[in-house]
Amino acid sequence: MKTLLINILFRILFYPLPKISINMDEEKAFNHLFETSCKKADKLIEYNLAIPKYKFLYYVTKNKRVVLHGSNEQEVHAFEPRKQTLYNGEMATAIFATKDPMWPIFYAVLDKNKIIGNIRNGSVSANGNSFFHFYSLTKPTFINEPWTTGMIYLLPEGSFTNVSKGAIQFNEWISEKAVSPIAKMEVEPSDFYFLKKVASHRSDESVVKTWLLYKVRTLIKGA
Repeated sequence: MKTLLINILFRILFYPLPKISINMDEEKAFNHLFETSCKKADKLIEYNLAIPKYKFLYYVTKNKRVVLHGSNEQEVHAFEPRKQTLYNGEMATAIFATKDPMWPIFYAVLDKNKIIGNIRNGSVSANGNSFFHFYSLTKPTFINEPWTTGMIYLLPEGSFTNVSKGAIQFNEWISEKAVSPIAKMEVEPSDFYFLKKVASHRSDESVVKTWLLYKVRTLIKGA
């Protein structure tokens, strides 16, 4: 009952992933693209399909042993653990990744050099299956026109662990070992499904207030 109530609350406050279904032709195309790209020297996925990129990312996280990492950097040959903050505020020296097909696109297309204040975002769930999204930037960041071209790196899942536990779970995976990408794909701001659903908050407001007002703010912004 608790899980059900939390998911109902998330549905009220945040946005769910769009429903994703993959037909046999798409599966065949995705598999061919993945397998051939992994064999290339540059590991670049040259995505020329008339299908949203997040559907391809959804396919690989469900069918291949990979996790995803979004970055502004175009040429990362190896990721090294570094100090970062976990979803619960604890510090960890690790590489962060996710199996959510949308969340890393946000990190890939948000220019980190344009961030003023803080950012608040996440892919959250109460059952580890149905994830809901929220994205919020400060007004000065918006004024900075922060969107850019980025890269999604497909990393081998082997050394990663899903660290999120408890009533509220973030789709957050970490590795304490260095890893090299097995493939990478360029993404544009238009590939980010929630681009028009990014809200604005004050840096000094509470996280709870940002959560409670997130969806209202996006609806007002889009009016």
